[in-house]
Amino acid sequence: MDLTKNKQLKFKYSTIILLLHCFIITLLAISCESTYTPKRPAYFRIDFPTERKMANYTCDECPFSFEYPTYGSIQKDSSDLDEMTNHPCWFNIIFPDYKAKIYLSYTAIDASNPLEKLIKDSYKLTFKHTVKADYIDETPITGKHPNVSGILYDVGGNAASGVQFYVTDKKRNFLRGSLYFYAAPNADSIAPSVQYFRKDVEHIIESLQWK
Repeated sequence: MDLTKNKQLKFKYSTIILLLHCFIITLLAISCESTYTPKRPAYFRIDFPTERKMANYTCDECPFSFEYPTYGSIQKDSSDLDEMTNHPCWFNIIFPDYKAKIYLSYTAIDASNPLEKLIKDSYKLTFKHTVKADYIDETPITGKHPNVSGILYDVGGNAASGVQFYVTDKKRNFLRGSLYFYAAPNADSIAPSVQYFRKDVEHIIESLQWK
């Protein structure tokens, strides 16, 4: 009687082990036949302000004023004292929460800096990005106030600056601007930021006034 029970138990254990082996082999076969589909790279979502509140920038040293968003702040490069002295109207509007800045540089039109030279220099600085750029689009722009006109450049691809511009009254004043990000240039990851801050660049141009 005990011998019969032992045989039955051995048979049951052998059957269970055999079934487990078959199950494992089946799983391995299924996993080997499955096709792997690589996922597209994902980027962090950035929550931009839904409302744009503006502040007015004006300075006795600078012959212009404009409006800029309150989630940005004006910053001069205090580490370069020569630049601060020689170019008091060169500064950044920084957006630390978004690792972005709009760099602005003003130059007076005179005999040493004629308008043609300033436009040519601006063109050269923009097209330095052609190595990384997929395209550069030029759009004529005008402000809401008198004697404000120029060119807005949209730089596509993995360029360091996605938006650049210059505006002038063609007689005395020339202002150049560039949008930069504190990140490795990647067109896919920064595209939403470029589109958002481009509107801020447009507002700076629209609200600009010469004094």
